[in-house]
Amino acid sequence: MARKCPVTNKRPLIGNNVSHANNKTRRRFLPNLQYRRFWLESEKRYIKLRVTTRAIRIIDKHGIEAVLKDIKLREKIAA
Repeated sequence: MARKCPVTNKRPLIGNNVSHANNKTRRRFLPNLQYRRFWLESEKRYIKLRVTTRAIRIIDKHGIEAVLKDIKLREKIAA
């Protein structure tokens, strides 16, 4: 499974570890992905998503139905 959030499209970033001696080595900054169940009222069931903590806040604010509608619209435009 890719380390990508379906709601915010956040992916791993690449940067440097910088030591006290200013040595630089490559590293990855991973998004804070969490497995979370959301209740879909229209289908009377739970769905399980792997989303970032930021996406959880967006879903709490706008609702899971609106967020899923937005995801489907984005996928339709991209295809």
